[in-house]
Amino acid sequence: MRILVTGSSGHLGEALVRTLRDLDQEVVGLDILPSPFTLQVGSVADRAAVKRAMNGVEAVFHMATLHKPHVATHPRQDFVDTNVTGTLNLLEEALAANVRSFVFTSSTSVFGDAMSPPAGAPAAWITEDVTPVPKNIYGATKAAAEDLCQLFHRNHGLSCIVLRTSRFFPEADDNRENRAAYSDANLKTNEFLHRRVDIEDVVSAHLLASEHAAALGFRKYIISATTPFRQEDLTELRTAAPRVVSRRVPGYETEYRRRGWTMFPDIARVYVNDRARLELGWRPRYDFAHVLAALEAGADPRSTLAQTIGSKRYHDRIFTDGPYPVEQ
Repeated sequence: MRILVTGSSGHLGEALVRTLRDLDQEVVGLDILPSPFTLQVGSVADRAAVKRAMNGVEAVFHMATLHKPHVATHPRQDFVDTNVTGTLNLLEEALAANVRSFVFTSSTSVFGDAMSPPAGAPAAWITEDVTPVPKNIYGATKAAAEDLCQLFHRNHGLSCIVLRTSRFFPEADDNRENRAAYSDANLKTNEFLHRRVDIEDVVSAHLLASEHAAALGFRKYIISATTPFRQEDLTELRTAAPRVVSRRVPGYETEYRRRGWTMFPDIARVYVNDRARLELGWRPRYDFAHVLAALEAGADPRSTLAQTIGSKRYHDRIFTDGPYPVEQ
Protein backbone atom coordinates (compact mmCIF):
# COMPACT_ATOMS: atom_id res chain seq x y z
CA MET A 1 0.00 0.00 0.00
CA ARG A 2 1.22 3.52 -0.83
CA ILE A 3 0.75 5.86 2.14
CA LEU A 4 1.16 9.63 2.39
CA VAL A 5 2.47 11.10 5.64
CA THR A 6 2.53 14.89 5.84
CA GLY A 7 4.87 16.51 8.34
CA SER A 8 7.21 13.56 7.88
CA SER A 9 10.30 15.42 9.10
CA GLY A 10 8.60 16.30 12.37
CA HIS A 11 8.49 14.45 15.64
CA LEU A 12 5.32 12.40 15.14
CA GLY A 13 5.79 12.23 11.37
CA GLU A 14 9.18 10.57 11.72
CA ALA A 15 7.80 8.16 14.30
CA LEU A 16 5.01 7.07 11.96
CA VAL A 17 7.25 6.81 8.90
CA ARG A 18 9.73 4.67 10.84
CA THR A 19 6.91 2.38 11.98
CA LEU A 20 5.32 2.09 8.53
CA ARG A 21 8.66 1.27 6.95
CA ASP A 22 9.20 -1.45 9.55
CA LEU A 23 5.83 -2.83 8.40
CA ASP A 24 7.15 -2.86 4.79
CA GLN A 25 4.72 -0.16 3.64
CA GLU A 26 5.55 2.24 0.81
CA VAL A 27 5.61 5.70 2.36
CA VAL A 28 5.57 9.11 0.70
CA GLY A 29 6.75 11.68 3.21
CA LEU A 30 5.83 15.32 2.50
CA ASP A 31 7.38 18.13 4.53
CA ILE A 32 8.78 21.62 4.08
CA LEU A 33 12.05 20.38 5.61
CA PRO A 34 14.23 17.68 4.05
CA SER A 35 15.03 14.63 6.13
CA PRO A 36 15.66 10.88 5.70
CA PHE A 37 11.90 10.43 6.24
CA THR A 38 10.74 12.92 3.61
CA LEU A 39 10.49 11.86 -0.01
CA GLN A 40 9.01 15.11 -1.32
CA VAL A 41 9.92 18.55 0.01
CA GLY A 42 6.99 20.94 -0.18
CA SER A 43 4.18 22.61 1.72
CA VAL A 44 0.66 21.29 2.20
CA ALA A 45 -0.43 24.87 1.42
CA ASP A 46 0.90 24.34 -2.13
CA ARG A 47 -1.87 22.56 -4.04
CA ALA A 48 0.50 21.38 -6.78
CA ALA A 49 2.86 19.81 -4.23
CA VAL A 50 -0.05 18.03 -2.56
CA LYS A 51 -1.30 16.72 -5.91
CA ARG A 52 2.14 15.29 -6.76
CA ALA A 53 2.44 13.64 -3.37
CA MET A 54 -1.03 12.09 -3.60
CA ASN A 55 -0.26 10.11 -6.78
CA GLY A 56 -1.15 6.45 -6.22
CA VAL A 57 -1.83 6.95 -2.51
CA GLU A 58 -4.44 4.82 -0.74
CA ALA A 59 -4.18 6.17 2.81
CA VAL A 60 -3.29 9.60 4.22
CA PHE A 61 -1.91 10.55 7.62
CA HIS A 62 -2.05 14.34 7.86
CA MET A 63 0.29 15.60 10.59
CA ALA A 64 1.80 18.73 9.03
CA THR A 65 0.87 21.73 11.13
CA LEU A 66 1.93 24.91 12.79
CA HIS A 67 1.86 24.18 16.52
CA LYS A 68 1.10 26.07 19.71
CA PRO A 69 4.84 26.92 20.09
CA HIS A 70 4.55 28.95 16.86
CA VAL A 71 1.70 31.18 18.07
CA ALA A 72 4.01 33.95 19.29
CA THR A 73 6.50 33.65 16.42
CA HIS A 74 4.30 33.32 13.32
CA PRO A 75 1.48 35.50 11.93
CA ARG A 76 -2.05 34.19 12.16
CA GLN A 77 -2.26 33.95 8.38
CA ASP A 78 0.49 31.29 8.42
CA PHE A 79 -1.74 29.17 10.67
CA VAL A 80 -4.67 29.57 8.29
CA ASP A 81 -2.49 28.74 5.27
CA THR A 82 -0.97 25.61 6.79
CA ASN A 83 -3.62 24.25 9.12
CA VAL A 84 -6.79 25.14 7.20
CA THR A 85 -5.88 25.62 3.54
CA GLY A 86 -3.34 22.80 3.75
CA THR A 87 -5.97 20.45 5.13
CA LEU A 88 -8.45 21.51 2.46
CA ASN A 89 -5.88 20.84 -0.26
CA LEU A 90 -5.23 17.37 1.10
CA LEU A 91 -8.91 16.51 1.46
CA GLU A 92 -9.72 17.60 -2.08
CA GLU A 93 -6.78 15.73 -3.59
CA ALA A 94 -7.51 12.66 -1.44
CA LEU A 95 -11.07 12.67 -2.74
CA ALA A 96 -9.86 12.96 -6.35
CA ALA A 97 -7.41 10.10 -5.79
CA ASN A 98 -10.09 7.82 -4.24
CA VAL A 99 -8.11 7.51 -1.02
CA ARG A 100 -9.69 4.93 1.28
CA SER A 101 -8.77 6.53 4.63
CA PHE A 102 -7.78 9.98 5.87
CA VAL A 103 -6.43 10.35 9.42
CA PHE A 104 -6.05 13.90 10.69
CA THR A 105 -3.81 14.62 13.67
CA SER A 106 -5.53 17.26 15.76
CA SER A 107 -4.84 18.29 19.34
CA THR A 108 -6.51 18.50 22.72
CA SER A 109 -5.69 22.22 22.40
CA VAL A 110 -8.94 22.58 20.45
CA PHE A 111 -10.81 22.33 23.77
CA GLY A 112 -9.20 25.60 24.88
CA ASP A 113 -11.10 27.36 27.65
CA ALA A 114 -13.36 24.33 28.13
CA MET A 115 -10.38 22.78 29.95
CA SER A 116 -10.12 25.55 32.54
CA PRO A 117 -12.84 25.34 35.20
CA PRO A 118 -13.23 28.36 37.47
CA ALA A 119 -11.84 28.37 41.00
CA GLY A 120 -13.89 26.16 43.28
CA ALA A 121 -15.33 24.08 40.44
CA PRO A 122 -14.51 20.38 39.94
CA ALA A 123 -11.82 19.37 37.48
CA ALA A 124 -12.97 19.15 33.87
CA TRP A 125 -13.65 15.61 32.61
CA ILE A 126 -12.60 15.96 28.98
CA THR A 127 -14.28 13.54 26.59
CA GLU A 128 -15.13 13.88 22.91
CA ASP A 129 -18.54 15.24 23.98
CA VAL A 130 -17.03 18.43 25.42
CA THR A 131 -17.60 21.41 23.11
CA PRO A 132 -14.30 23.03 22.08
CA VAL A 133 -13.72 26.69 22.96
CA PRO A 134 -10.41 27.50 21.21
CA LYS A 135 -8.40 30.23 22.88
CA ASN A 136 -5.71 30.93 20.26
CA ILE A 137 -5.17 30.74 16.50
CA TYR A 138 -3.67 27.26 16.81
CA GLY A 139 -6.75 25.80 18.47
CA ALA A 140 -9.09 27.72 16.15
CA THR A 141 -7.41 26.45 12.98
CA LYS A 142 -7.23 22.86 14.23
CA ALA A 143 -10.96 23.02 15.03
CA ALA A 144 -11.65 24.41 11.54
CA ALA A 145 -9.62 21.59 9.97
CA GLU A 146 -11.61 19.05 11.98
CA ASP A 147 -14.80 20.56 10.58
CA LEU A 148 -13.44 20.23 7.05
CA CYS A 149 -12.81 16.54 7.66
CA GLN A 150 -16.39 16.10 8.82
CA LEU A 151 -17.67 18.04 5.81
CA PHE A 152 -15.78 15.82 3.35
CA HIS A 153 -17.13 12.72 5.01
CA ARG A 154 -20.72 13.97 5.11
CA ASN A 155 -20.83 15.44 1.61
CA HIS A 156 -18.43 13.15 -0.25
CA GLY A 157 -18.18 9.93 1.77
CA LEU A 158 -14.45 10.28 2.49
CA SER A 159 -13.57 8.17 5.54
CA CYS A 160 -11.96 10.62 8.00
CA ILE A 161 -10.76 9.98 11.54
CA VAL A 162 -9.67 12.87 13.77
CA LEU A 163 -7.20 12.11 16.57
CA ARG A 164 -6.92 14.75 19.28
CA THR A 165 -3.53 14.00 20.79
CA SER A 166 -2.36 15.19 24.19
CA ARG A 167 1.22 16.10 25.05
CA PHE A 168 3.91 13.76 23.71
CA PHE A 169 6.72 16.24 23.00
CA PRO A 170 9.93 15.92 25.04
CA GLU A 171 10.70 19.65 25.13
CA ALA A 172 10.66 21.60 28.39
CA ASP A 173 7.34 22.98 29.62
CA ASP A 174 6.39 26.43 28.33
CA ASN A 175 5.14 27.54 31.75
CA ARG A 176 7.86 29.32 33.69
CA GLU A 177 6.26 28.58 37.07
CA ASN A 178 6.10 24.86 36.31
CA ARG A 179 9.75 24.79 35.22
CA ALA A 180 10.71 26.49 38.48
CA ALA A 181 8.61 24.22 40.71
CA TYR A 182 9.33 20.79 39.19
CA SER A 183 12.16 18.99 37.49
CA ASP A 184 11.38 18.13 33.89
CA ALA A 185 11.08 14.39 34.63
CA ASN A 186 8.85 15.05 37.66
CA LEU A 187 6.58 17.30 35.62
CA LYS A 188 6.19 14.88 32.72
CA THR A 189 5.59 11.91 35.02
CA ASN A 190 2.82 13.82 36.81
CA GLU A 191 1.24 14.61 33.44
CA PHE A 192 0.81 10.93 32.59
CA LEU A 193 -2.02 10.98 35.12
CA HIS A 194 -4.18 13.30 33.07
CA ARG A 195 -2.63 15.00 29.97
CA ARG A 196 0.37 13.17 28.44
CA VAL A 197 0.91 10.21 26.11
CA ASP A 198 3.93 8.33 24.76
CA ILE A 199 4.62 8.70 21.05
CA GLU A 200 4.55 4.93 20.50
CA ASP A 201 0.96 4.87 21.73
CA VAL A 202 0.13 7.82 19.47
CA VAL A 203 1.50 5.93 16.47
CA SER A 204 -0.46 2.79 17.31
CA ALA A 205 -3.65 4.88 17.53
CA HIS A 206 -2.98 6.28 14.06
CA LEU A 207 -2.51 2.83 12.56
CA LEU A 208 -5.74 1.60 14.12
CA ALA A 209 -7.61 4.71 12.98
CA SER A 210 -6.57 4.10 9.38
CA GLU A 211 -7.46 0.42 9.63
CA HIS A 212 -10.98 1.14 10.92
CA ALA A 213 -11.69 4.34 9.00
CA ALA A 214 -13.80 2.74 6.27
CA ALA A 215 -16.10 1.08 8.81
CA LEU A 216 -16.33 4.10 11.11
CA GLY A 217 -16.75 6.82 8.49
CA PHE A 218 -16.09 9.85 10.67
CA ARG A 219 -15.05 9.94 14.31
CA LYS A 220 -13.09 12.11 16.74
CA TYR A 221 -10.96 10.49 19.43
CA ILE A 222 -8.92 11.73 22.37
CA ILE A 223 -5.49 10.10 22.36
CA SER A 224 -3.94 10.35 25.81
CA ALA A 225 -2.56 7.95 28.40
CA THR A 226 -5.25 6.08 30.34
CA THR A 227 -6.01 8.00 33.51
CA PRO A 228 -6.48 6.20 36.84
CA PHE A 229 -8.96 8.86 37.92
CA ARG A 230 -12.74 8.53 37.96
CA GLN A 231 -15.46 11.12 37.70
CA GLU A 232 -16.12 10.96 41.42
CA ASP A 233 -12.55 12.25 41.97
CA LEU A 234 -13.06 15.52 40.12
CA THR A 235 -13.95 17.75 43.07
CA GLU A 236 -11.13 16.45 45.26
CA LEU A 237 -8.58 16.77 42.44
CA ARG A 238 -8.91 20.55 42.70
CA THR A 239 -8.01 20.68 46.39
CA ALA A 240 -6.09 17.50 47.27
CA ALA A 241 -4.73 15.88 44.13
CA PRO A 242 -1.93 13.97 45.96
CA ARG A 243 -4.54 12.24 48.13
CA VAL A 244 -6.49 11.15 45.06
CA VAL A 245 -3.34 9.84 43.37
CA SER A 246 -2.46 7.91 46.52
CA ARG A 247 -5.88 6.30 46.48
CA ARG A 248 -5.78 5.39 42.77
CA VAL A 249 -2.08 4.47 42.55
CA PRO A 250 -1.16 3.23 46.05
CA GLY A 251 2.49 3.54 46.99
CA TYR A 252 3.53 6.13 44.42
CA GLU A 253 4.82 8.35 47.25
CA THR A 254 7.76 6.02 48.00
CA GLU A 255 9.43 6.57 44.63
CA TYR A 256 8.58 10.25 44.68
CA ARG A 257 10.20 10.69 48.08
CA ARG A 258 13.30 8.83 46.89
CA ARG A 259 13.65 11.24 44.00
CA GLY A 260 12.63 14.37 45.89
CA TRP A 261 9.63 14.81 43.62
CA THR A 262 6.23 16.31 44.35
CA MET A 263 2.75 15.77 42.98
CA PHE A 264 0.62 18.59 41.60
CA PRO A 265 -1.55 20.02 44.41
CA ASP A 266 -4.33 20.80 41.93
CA ILE A 267 -5.30 18.94 38.74
CA ALA A 268 -7.84 20.98 36.76
CA ARG A 269 -8.56 18.67 33.82
CA VAL A 270 -8.47 15.00 32.92
CA TYR A 271 -8.37 13.62 29.37
CA VAL A 272 -10.46 10.49 28.91
CA ASN A 273 -9.52 7.95 26.21
CA ASP A 274 -12.42 5.49 26.72
CA ARG A 275 -13.92 5.96 23.27
CA ALA A 276 -10.65 5.26 21.41
CA ARG A 277 -10.05 2.13 23.46
CA LEU A 278 -13.60 0.92 22.89
CA GLU A 279 -14.11 1.73 19.21
CA LEU A 280 -10.56 1.42 17.84
CA GLY A 281 -9.43 -1.40 20.11
CA TRP A 282 -6.55 0.87 21.12
CA ARG A 283 -4.40 -0.46 23.96
CA PRO A 284 -2.02 2.27 25.16
CA ARG A 285 0.88 0.79 27.11
CA TYR A 286 2.41 3.86 28.70
CA ASP A 287 0.51 5.30 31.66
CA PHE A 288 1.42 6.64 35.09
CA ALA A 289 1.69 3.14 36.60
CA HIS A 290 4.02 2.02 33.79
CA VAL A 291 6.24 5.07 34.20
CA LEU A 292 6.36 4.59 37.96
CA ALA A 293 7.31 0.91 37.63
CA ALA A 294 10.08 1.76 35.17
CA LEU A 295 11.47 4.42 37.47
CA GLU A 296 11.43 2.03 40.41
CA ALA A 297 13.38 -0.49 38.30
CA GLY A 298 15.91 2.13 37.24
CA ALA A 299 14.79 1.93 33.60
CA ASP A 300 13.91 4.61 31.08
CA PRO A 301 10.09 4.92 31.15
CA ARG A 302 9.91 6.12 27.54
CA SER A 303 9.20 3.80 24.64
CA THR A 304 12.07 2.81 22.37
CA LEU A 305 10.51 4.96 19.66
CA ALA A 306 10.45 8.02 21.92
CA GLN A 307 14.08 7.44 22.89
CA THR A 308 15.14 7.02 19.26
CA ILE A 309 13.54 10.23 18.03
CA GLY A 310 14.37 12.42 21.00
CA SER A 311 13.77 16.15 20.74
CA LYS A 312 13.42 18.03 17.46
CA ARG A 313 12.59 21.53 18.72
CA TYR A 314 9.98 23.77 17.14
CA HIS A 315 12.25 26.62 16.08
CA ASP A 316 15.63 27.02 14.44
CA ARG A 317 16.92 29.27 17.21
CA ILE A 318 17.39 29.13 20.99
CA PHE A 319 15.37 31.42 23.24
CA THR A 320 16.69 32.78 26.52
CA ASP A 321 13.52 32.23 28.54
CA GLY A 322 11.89 28.87 27.96
CA PRO A 323 11.73 26.56 24.96
CA TYR A 324 9.81 29.17 22.94
CA PRO A 325 8.03 32.51 23.46
CA VAL A 326 4.55 32.30 24.94
CA GLU A 327 1.77 34.56 23.70
CA GLN A 328 0.71 37.02 26.40
